[in-house]
Amino acid sequence: MKPFSGLPLSQAMLNNLETLKYINMTPVQEVSILPVLEGYDVLAQAKTGSGKTAAFGIGLLQNLKVSRFRVQSLVLCPTRELAEQVSEELRKIARFQHNIKILKITGGLPLYKQEHSLSHEAHIIVGTPGRVLKLLERGSLSLKELRTLVLDEADRMLDMGFIDPIREIISYAPAKRQTLCFSATFPEDVKKLSRSIQNNPVELAVDREHDSTVIRQMFYHAANMDKVKALLSLLNHFQPGNVIVFCNTKDVCRKVNRALTDAGLHSLMLNGDLEQKERTEVLIRFANGSCNVLVATDVAARGLDIKNLGAVINYDFPFEGETYIHRIGRTGRAGEEGLALSLIQPGEDFRLDKIQPRFEEIPETDGDGGQFPDSAMITLSINGGRKNKISPGDVLGALTCSGGISGDDVGKIDRQDYLTFIAVKRTVASKAIEMLEKGQVKGRRFKAMIND
Repeated sequence: MKPFSGLPLSQAMLNNLETLKYINMTPVQEVSILPVLEGYDVLAQAKTGSGKTAAFGIGLLQNLKVSRFRVQSLVLCPTRELAEQVSEELRKIARFQHNIKILKITGGLPLYKQEHSLSHEAHIIVGTPGRVLKLLERGSLSLKELRTLVLDEADRMLDMGFIDPIREIISYAPAKRQTLCFSATFPEDVKKLSRSIQNNPVELAVDREHDSTVIRQMFYHAANMDKVKALLSLLNHFQPGNVIVFCNTKDVCRKVNRALTDAGLHSLMLNGDLEQKERTEVLIRFANGSCNVLVATDVAARGLDIKNLGAVINYDFPFEGETYIHRIGRTGRAGEEGLALSLIQPGEDFRLDKIQPRFEEIPETDGDGGQFPDSAMITLSINGGRKNKISPGDVLGALTCSGGISGDDVGKIDRQDYLTFIAVKRTVASKAIEMLEKGQVKGRRFKAMIND
């Protein structure tokens, strides 16, 4: 692996990357950052979790004209969750330079608030196609000075039917621009889109397949009536720490989540019926260790990036091979071994024609879910966040002051605009709530509650 120090980056950028523990580049970063810096269009294929955000983010931030307070870069993402993750990553990389404004524009939030934010301009917009297009049509967003357009997870955006909105958005952008397209797969519709919107792109393909030495893939025959019991047996036997269980439909998703809850597991569900604020809370609680099992559909989980995911279980095997690749690619990242377990019903073997699996016997357990580890953390929240100028340090200080609780008992702190979620060990939850309710955060009192 090559170090970032070998790139033509400013010393301030290199110092910040070192602070972020970005020492050596991932394969996709090695081959794509330099073409991005030099202004070329790029068409890059790399699996989920390969470092794509930094691959395009370092280049567009280094090339930014900070003194020119206009939208110079637009990053389009298929989902709100991915847009949140990308914007947070870009903000971290942007710390090398003061006064860089990055604005997230997605649905699920009041339009007038986003229009108010846009009235003060921004350097980089990260958003979903639907909301970005609506703001362009209303004249609230201008792309007249756009220099770089990024399509992140292009294949997923096309799968979700965003081809027309993407073309409409591009019609508002200058013809002379840099266009970067990152995709986990290269189906024909992605290649066709690239030909129509990119100018002689540098084509790159790295980390396309999930090596069996990185992700251990195991397959199990299970009759439909035994699937829940089989799922519990796999959880009890492998005890992966945290796991995403994939279902093909919302109805099955609800059924599985209910069965796991009845078995005594802390399980959360992610499907298309959830409101945005519910989706956000579910993802935060799963990512911070307050819940060990997330039951999800593919549509709801698109763009989901959970670090250090122990396993993926296909409760329902997907209909398409590319969907399988996307699912299992969420485990086994950053050089760690991942685990992908799949339950196959009678008559579904034809879906495995390109995989050639070796079937295993479902491990014998009592199936009551008791052996699977309970989540060690629990999530608290206060009704104040980023807009209230609250920092994670303010919250940590409020919890640990005057002999409250130990800093070792506090986990991840996630700030939203007007909410902050705090993971603490379950053993100190009551004490932590007391500290937040009776004490002050940044000189103010906020309402606190347990999210469980």
